[in-house]
Amino acid sequence: MTNRTASTVSTLSPVSPVSPVQTSTASAVGGAGLGRRHFLVAGAGVAGACVLVACSPGAGSPEPTGGTGGSQATPGGPLVALADVPVGGAVSAKTGAGDDIVIAQPQEGTVVAFSAICTHQGCVVAPDGAELVCPCHGSVYEAATGANVSGPAPLPLPAFAVEVKDGQVVEA
Repeated sequence: MTNRTASTVSTLSPVSPVSPVQTSTASAVGGAGLGRRHFLVAGAGVAGACVLVACSPGAGSPEPTGGTGGSQATPGGPLVALADVPVGGAVSAKTGAGDDIVIAQPQEGTVVAFSAICTHQGCVVAPDGAELVCPCHGSVYEAATGANVSGPAPLPLPAFAVEVKDGQVVEA
C-alpha cells in the first residue's frame, strides 16, 4: 500500500495592521461632529422638550392683563385705585408677591378680589365686563362672585382678601 499524503500549501497574505477604533464622532453625519446615534438621541430630546412645553398649562396661551387695570403692586402698597375699577366690572392686578388677581366692584364702593388663575388648567383669566373669561379653553366666571358660569373649569375662583383705604384697593 502506498501512502500518499497530499500537502496543500495555502498562501497567506500578510496581516494588515489593525487600525485604531475611531473615537471621533465626526464620521457618520457628514463630518458635523455627531454620529447617527448621538444625532437621533439629541433629536428625540429636543422633540420631547417641545412636547413638554406645548403641553404645560398656559403654554402658547395668552396671559392677558385685560380690562383697565393690570397694575403691579409693591408689597404692602395699593393694588389699584378704586376709581380705576368699573362698577359692575373688574380689572386685572398683581399682588405684592406677583400673583395674578382680578378686582371687581359689584356695587359702588364695594370691592372683591379673586385669583386670576383658571381652575381648569391654570391660564390667566381676563375681565370682560361683568365676567372673567379664560382665553385658553373658554371657561367663564362671574366677576362679582368668582363663580364658574360655563366651560370646563371645575371650581370657582378662590377669593383674595382686599379692602379700600384712602381711595386705594389694598391687600387686607
